[in-house]
Amino acid sequence: MRPRLGGGWWAGGALAWLLIASAAEAAPAPWFYWRSLVDGARVCAQTSPGPGWERDSEAYDGPGCQPRRRVLIVPMR
Repeated sequence: MRPRLGGGWWAGGALAWLLIASAAEAAPAPWFYWRSLVDGARVCAQTSPGPGWERDSEAYDGPGCQPRRRVLIVPMR
């Protein structure tokens, strides 16, 4: 006789809830300028290009080291 694995129907529901909750918290990674320690060249990337590079700027929210666009919402009258 095999032992019955616990869990039941609520285990699947709990797993689905955890996946949905974690997806709601997800956000894109920020962009940074990185400076080469060899020749001082700068490149824009979300992660380090590799050894020999150091972060050279604060985080940018927009893609490609551009500030996030500001959207003005004007209420209609």
